[in-house]
Amino acid sequence: MSKKLVLIDGNSIAYRAFFALPLLNNDKGIHTNAVYGFTMMLMKILEEEKPSHIMVAFDAGKTTFRHKTYSEYKGGRQKTPPELSEQFPYIRELLDAYRIPRYELENFEADDIIGTLSLKAEQDGFNVKIISGDKDLTQLSSEKTTVAITRKGITDIEEYTPEHIMEKYGLTPEQIIDMKGLMGDSSDNIPGIPGVGEKTAIKLLKEFQTVDNLLNSIEQVSGKKLQEKIAEFQEQALMSKELATIIRDAPVEVEISEIEYESFEPENVVKLFKELGFNSLLEKLDFVEESKPLEEIEYKIVQEVTAELFTDESAFYVEILEDNYHYAPIIGFAIVHKEGSYFLSADLALKSDAFKKWAEDEKKKKWVYDAKRSEVSLRHHDIHLKGVEFDLLIASYLLNPSETIDDIASVAHSYGYRNVESNDAFYGKGAKRKIPEEQLLAEHLVRKAIALFELKPILEEKLEENEQSDLFFELEMPLSLILADMESTGIKIDLQRLRNMGEDINGQLVQIEKRIFELAGEAFNINSPKQLGIILFEKLQLPAIKKTKTGYSTSADVLEKLENEHDIIGEILHYRQLGKLQSTYIEGLLKVVNPENDKVHTRYNQALTQTGRLSSTDPNLQNIPIRLEEGRKIRQAFIPSEQDWVIFAADYSQIELRVLAHIADDAKLIEAFKEGLDIHTKTAMEVFHVSQDEVTANMRRHAKAVNFGIVYGISDYGLSQSLNITRKEAGKFIEKYLESYPGVKNYMEEIVQDAKQKGFVSTLLQRRRYLPEITSRNFNIRSFAERTAMNTPIQGSAADIIKKAMIEMAARLDEEGLKTRLLLQVHDELIFEAPKEEIEILKEMVPEVMEQAVQLKVPLKVDFSYGPTWFDAK
Repeated sequence: MSKKLVLIDGNSIAYRAFFALPLLNNDKGIHTNAVYGFTMMLMKILEEEKPSHIMVAFDAGKTTFRHKTYSEYKGGRQKTPPELSEQFPYIRELLDAYRIPRYELENFEADDIIGTLSLKAEQDGFNVKIISGDKDLTQLSSEKTTVAITRKGITDIEEYTPEHIMEKYGLTPEQIIDMKGLMGDSSDNIPGIPGVGEKTAIKLLKEFQTVDNLLNSIEQVSGKKLQEKIAEFQEQALMSKELATIIRDAPVEVEISEIEYESFEPENVVKLFKELGFNSLLEKLDFVEESKPLEEIEYKIVQEVTAELFTDESAFYVEILEDNYHYAPIIGFAIVHKEGSYFLSADLALKSDAFKKWAEDEKKKKWVYDAKRSEVSLRHHDIHLKGVEFDLLIASYLLNPSETIDDIASVAHSYGYRNVESNDAFYGKGAKRKIPEEQLLAEHLVRKAIALFELKPILEEKLEENEQSDLFFELEMPLSLILADMESTGIKIDLQRLRNMGEDINGQLVQIEKRIFELAGEAFNINSPKQLGIILFEKLQLPAIKKTKTGYSTSADVLEKLENEHDIIGEILHYRQLGKLQSTYIEGLLKVVNPENDKVHTRYNQALTQTGRLSSTDPNLQNIPIRLEEGRKIRQAFIPSEQDWVIFAADYSQIELRVLAHIADDAKLIEAFKEGLDIHTKTAMEVFHVSQDEVTANMRRHAKAVNFGIVYGISDYGLSQSLNITRKEAGKFIEKYLESYPGVKNYMEEIVQDAKQKGFVSTLLQRRRYLPEITSRNFNIRSFAERTAMNTPIQGSAADIIKKAMIEMAARLDEEGLKTRLLLQVHDELIFEAPKEEIEILKEMVPEVMEQAVQLKVPLKVDFSYGPTWFDAK
């Protein structure tokens, strides 16, 4: 086997990944874009390079031996954004999962580790591939070493061999160091000779070969001004060359033989991918967990359904394999109670009167896994599941919301119960997935129901210990059946109006395309970043802010910064927004409309987010863009399902800020809400020290960003990005805010201390979020946990309040005998459809119920509106 060593510049690749990909979060709120990009690169390297040896080198700290030579080395670099810092521990965890060695050396940089090991490897007969985003490393290129430099993308690279360097610069790899000595390097704050750029440096080196030769022949340089500059800054040039030189004999305590690579344990990588939410990468692994032999169980396959099969308390399991249970068939059922364990085929049970009678009997208590899913799927067969007393999915979620729950097996395994297989292990994955013959299927389903039966008392006891029984029984369990009602009811779509909107947008796109072509002076593919980049940055000569793997970045954040440079930019941004509306929302909605009733039936994820917020899928109705007029208009397609009915929408006003005022017990915030002041204006007055009349729209905008930023644990980097200001300005803004609201500052300090003592934070209704990382010795991990500790009680309490309001609204509608139906929950808003004659009642009832859902130190405020469409109800 050929000997091949791959050396990866860890910090450089992490930075490239972070800035190349949008700021991604997983469902735990952890930023993952740098880890994701790093993982993509790693998977590509392992697949394509097939290294016999591999290592990732990291910088050990901020100071190195180079700082003794020049104290300003790497000075002026912006502090690493906390959103990136918090990802480094996960990158290290990723490498450990892949069993890839990593190394750092005090007082030296990753470059020096790579330089030292690559030379050793060359001498030992290895071929070496170096992966970095830093062109400094091209000086290490040789006949045996190729330096692969990532462009602005992640997996696209440019390979630097001595031949490529000669072709590109007309220099040898060794001369790259001399080039840096002359031109300097702004990213590392290496000064070089002022006024000497890359072109001049290359020209000088072609003539004089090295910095030393040049300095010995200054009088031969053409151009008096250049001669003077070189003479004046010759010491600086020598120092710059020294700083740019990668050390190849650093005291690295790693032998090449110690970094041999065999393979990784898929289980460890799968576990980490699940934790980080890398579902698309999980599919690439194509890994199915091997299961140990299971203990034997006794069960019966039911041939005839009779009343004797059922008892007063049973674990009842409904198997549906597809995610979208609104349209998926039921595969089978399992029932387990003290008398025995039974499998019922779907065909047999769904045709049985005895089964329907038992399922709909409130007195027959059922313990289920995912009550909402079970209820909705049975409703398609005209069976209304009643008597649900316990839901294993919801109980497990409340006890540890950070745990990834795939199926009953994942819950069971987390509690040490192993006598059940995961769905992936049993049915297979992707194209390999299939339903086996009945005997095997029966055993698998019964095992799930037995696990449910045995785990129920264990989880109930834990809920009681955590003081979460009320949260489970009084909030989440009733909510699951309300959500089932909402999902089954669905919301009607005016198909003709939606199609008309699509045609209108298509017409607008044609017109905008025409204007873009006129402004560009030629036709091209607007959706091609490569072609667009050439038009903008080569033909129109706009300043190129950053590059990607195809040449130039044309991402939204780049274009927004160029909007004032040329009329074409605004047109392109509008074209993209309309294009996304067309494909994602208009065409996307049309794809998921139920042809039987012209409705969409979204699915609410009740056991996903760590804050307790509901999320929505197929379609995601919480994400319809409302900033763009055309986006808002999409809501015109959502209409009542009956004649002479209207859509009625009720929205909590600034609920999270009101919760913050209550939890922080901040006198100024409480006073502002009690007096009914605009909270963003009030914050602007406090922070800018101006009167109400002096608050400008821009001041209010800044105040609003920091108000909501505090709620979401924003950093100075995050705030600077949202307001397009410097991090220093953003940091000062946050500082002034905390000075203005001392109660908020005290809350933030106290909640962190409380979390360190308890290991978790709680909402007003005792929803927990565990934060084991809050005592980590790693600053970045600890900082993320601290921000999470601050914002979870606020976001989670707001989520609890709207859930409680949904339960109380459903009860009140039932109590009053109203026909009004609750259709959707979107963030802080509840959407109903109602007969016109009930509107006057709703105008009083809905705000009253929602505002009284929970008593806070400040009043909750609900705004409402109604109209013939969802759009008109805003």
